[in-house]
Amino acid sequence: MKSKKAIVIGSGIAGLATAIRLHNQGFGVHVFEANAYPGGKLSEIYTKGYRFDCGPSLFTMPQFVEELFVDSKKKISDYFKYKRKDIVCNYFYEDGTRFTAFADEAKFAETASQVFDVSAKEVTSYFDRSKHKYDLTASLFLEKSLHKLSTYLSKDTVKAIARIGMLDINSTLHKVNTKQYKDPRLIQLFDRFATYNGSSPYQTPGIMSMIPHLEQYYGTFFPEGGMYNITKSLYQLALDLGVTFTFETKVRQIIVKNKIAKGIMLDNDEVIDADVVVSNMDIVPTYKTLLRDQEAPQKTLKQPRSSSALIFYWGVKHKFPELDLHNIFFSQDYKKEFDFIFSKKDVTNDPTVYINITSKNETNDAPENCENWFVMINVPGNQGQDWDTIIETSRTNILQKLSRILGVELKDLIEVEEILDPRTIESKTQSYQGSLYGSSSNNKYAAFLRHPNFSRKIKNLYFCGGSVHPGGGIPLCLLSGKIVSDLIKNDKKR
Repeated sequence: MKSKKAIVIGSGIAGLATAIRLHNQGFGVHVFEANAYPGGKLSEIYTKGYRFDCGPSLFTMPQFVEELFVDSKKKISDYFKYKRKDIVCNYFYEDGTRFTAFADEAKFAETASQVFDVSAKEVTSYFDRSKHKYDLTASLFLEKSLHKLSTYLSKDTVKAIARIGMLDINSTLHKVNTKQYKDPRLIQLFDRFATYNGSSPYQTPGIMSMIPHLEQYYGTFFPEGGMYNITKSLYQLALDLGVTFTFETKVRQIIVKNKIAKGIMLDNDEVIDADVVVSNMDIVPTYKTLLRDQEAPQKTLKQPRSSSALIFYWGVKHKFPELDLHNIFFSQDYKKEFDFIFSKKDVTNDPTVYINITSKNETNDAPENCENWFVMINVPGNQGQDWDTIIETSRTNILQKLSRILGVELKDLIEVEEILDPRTIESKTQSYQGSLYGSSSNNKYAAFLRHPNFSRKIKNLYFCGGSVHPGGGIPLCLLSGKIVSDLIKNDKKR
């Protein structure tokens, strides 16, 4: 029996990573989850012979998953297998242009020079600068707490500050891309990377041009069994280590006495004591629900939220070899087709809406000669819009566009359909307004305005997940778990 007890509220990817790391530090860990399954946004749907991954469609930086197995002294191959993709994604343009984004950087650049008005050297130069920005800032912005003085006393921080002019913090991603490229199709391709953190390329700072480096240098991967296998593998690892899980159980309150987190109260009034409490719930409902009697950081909670998503899960009675196992982006200026989704006040308003398709026809994902499609467009968070009308009109426009480009009548091929919109994302995952990445990254101070991974006012209370530092997406959520576990380790030493 371990003497130290930790409670983790929520079993999203960050919650699972935190539970594993705290167990390995000697804590007895108990995870409470309101849903009947682990994973948060990274879950799955089974229906009528089709299986769909519900969360992120792209797997990058697998080293952060591997670290959890190494730290746990377990062989990752006993739990989790994945393969590197030779092709990151395919791009389809309205004018008939098709571009294959190869994982190999040189091949990507050479292919781009054949398709777009650009030289291979210009593309590789962009990737070099992308890598340089990442190398300068990763240890500061991603791997440590931005809210501890010790972070700013390191050599890495001094080095980054000395070269701050190279980071394009005072520009926007779109301006950086426009300065680099003259072909509007290529500008749009690199603008798309703003959607990786739910932002607008016209507002998010130019430092975000580091994101392509993560795909081209570290590569993109596909897990055997689909993206949800990331969740299943980490959940199984946690179980094997001895982490306790309780599902279909809502936490009503985090118990705080004399500014110290003492445990939680469940919906049935049961009180569970703990030495540390970690919330993997979105930071807004954490304060509004679990800490409603405590003073909330209103400035932080009022930060504009990232974009959400409208996702159609389609079971398609056809095989499209050019789409299989790749992220597909049907991109152009969609202002005429999708401007009804956005209002002028939307901080994430981006006149370019990307149709992102992930298609797989693996044995367990679709019946023979069929495919499962994950079809996503970026939309604002839920603020009371008429989503039923938005969904109906969007579906019509998406089907018309895809049918036009692919040369098929797609609506006649769909035999299964499930829909996820900001309302259902919010209700299923407690993500405020259904935002995918917590607060938006549409200004240069966004990283510092995110909620820290610890409470400044309540001892033994910590936070992980996409709504706090360092942000959303699988790699950053895994890193938030690491930051939290390091903070707890250092705090317990004092």
